[in-house]
Amino acid sequence: MTVYLNALGLICALGRDKQQVARSLFAGDCSGMRDETGWVPERSLPVAAVKGPLAALPAHLSRQHSRNNQLLLEAALQIRDDIDQAIQAYGPGRIGVVLGTSTSGIDEASRGIAHYLRDQHFPAHYDYRQQELGAPANFLADWLQLSGPTYVISTACTSSARALMSARRLLDLGLCDAVLCGGVDSLCQLTLNGFSALEAVSDQRCNPFSVNRDGINIGEAAVLFLMSREPGTQQPIALLGAGASSDAHHISAPEPSGRGALQAMRKALSNAGLAAQQIAYLNLHGTATQHNDAMESLAVAELFPDGVPCSSTKPMSGHTLGAAGALEAAFCWLSLAADNRQQALPPHVWDAQPDPQLPALRWVGSADRLATGAPRCLMSNSFAFGGNNVSLIIGDAP
Repeated sequence: MTVYLNALGLICALGRDKQQVARSLFAGDCSGMRDETGWVPERSLPVAAVKGPLAALPAHLSRQHSRNNQLLLEAALQIRDDIDQAIQAYGPGRIGVVLGTSTSGIDEASRGIAHYLRDQHFPAHYDYRQQELGAPANFLADWLQLSGPTYVISTACTSSARALMSARRLLDLGLCDAVLCGGVDSLCQLTLNGFSALEAVSDQRCNPFSVNRDGINIGEAAVLFLMSREPGTQQPIALLGAGASSDAHHISAPEPSGRGALQAMRKALSNAGLAAQQIAYLNLHGTATQHNDAMESLAVAELFPDGVPCSSTKPMSGHTLGAAGALEAAFCWLSLAADNRQQALPPHVWDAQPDPQLPALRWVGSADRLATGAPRCLMSNSFAFGGNNVSLIIGDAP
């Protein structure tokens, strides 16, 4: 079944709405990645943070305050008119909320617990519900007074890609007429220190697929699509296909041959009824770790023996963890959008020093453009701890 991605709200280090993000994305602008101290003891690290004040939650929802929910509110406000039209058309009980996150409000919770350990009482603004993984979806449903299915998926860095898959399933089963779906993750000490302990965080801007790559940069983002069975009034963009696998190779390291990644990509193509040659662009997971880039390049080279234009966008956005799948699907959406009159694609930003041990891939440069005419189909990869793999295909609606 074809489902349409009729509206998009997003905020990340590249910008605070889709116009700003598109402008920075297609220019290869990495200025949102800045060195900061205070996240990891005795280290200054590049992080992709959203700068400036965020929208305040309504007073009656103040117990749900977290930076995560503030980011989500910023994305939702951008498409509030579309959401209100859907509520009028379908009713609040027929609209679902499916989001992905990996941290929810754990930053506020961890500071509250630190306060308790120091002073033997929690601060007045502490609420244990801030840290629950379901908090973002519950907040959005409470704010909009929706009563359809409402839940969060948390599968590490595939969380929001799986949220889009799950939203499509709700529509397919007839349980919803529209679904607000996407993902949100905010910067917090837990993730930065965790990845630092794994020796996976780079002290420089990340350098995907380079021989000099040495780890990830963490970012934050909120992404919200309005998904429906009915096309919107503007140029229709659809979720054409999705595929997932779980190779369970290791708790944190990817399966080195790329078997699980390849399976997810093949499932997405089969689900969309497409051949690999019909993919016009591939947004790589491309974390710039040794193991991810090695296995992903093997999988891509096998599936696309004649090459496919591809790039990793993480030097610009950072790795936004639970939000990454939806964010990079949004980058594909922006590439297809009618106001992308130059047919631009996200360029691959790196030092242009390929790893001789990896298959050569076809990197998008600043001059590369999407072909016009035939329906355009773009793929986005997301891979997570535990061998959890998802590929999505976004394209012009048939």
